[in-house]
Amino acid sequence: VQLVESGGGLVQPGGSLRLSCAASGFTFSTFRTSWYRQAPGKERELVAGISSSGRNTNYGDSVKGRFTISRDNTKNTLYLQMNSLELEDTAVYYCNVRIGIVDFWGQGTQVTVSS
Repeated sequence: VQLVESGGGLVQPGGSLRLSCAASGFTFSTFRTSWYRQAPGKERELVAGISSSGRNTNYGDSVKGRFTISRDNTKNTLYLQMNSLELEDTAVYYCNVRIGIVDFWGQGTQVTVSS
């Protein structure tokens, strides 16, 4: 299993970023996948999750209405569109898939929101 995140960077408050996660080594279209984030000194938290088909999504309270998770099963890729970014969104963002009882993680991509 390999998960490779990209798309992070430095953005001003109110700006937007789109993260991508390229998945390989498993049948992407059959597994629920998620985005998590971890800010310095804080625990890793769920940002958003999406069902295998893409029809069902859920979001952490702090990002509802601003972030959108999506997936393209033909490209084995997970996305996170982040709008109206706030200083508090600064964190390393990770792609996640749970297969059986094992959690797999990407290496993470840094998102920094700063003026």
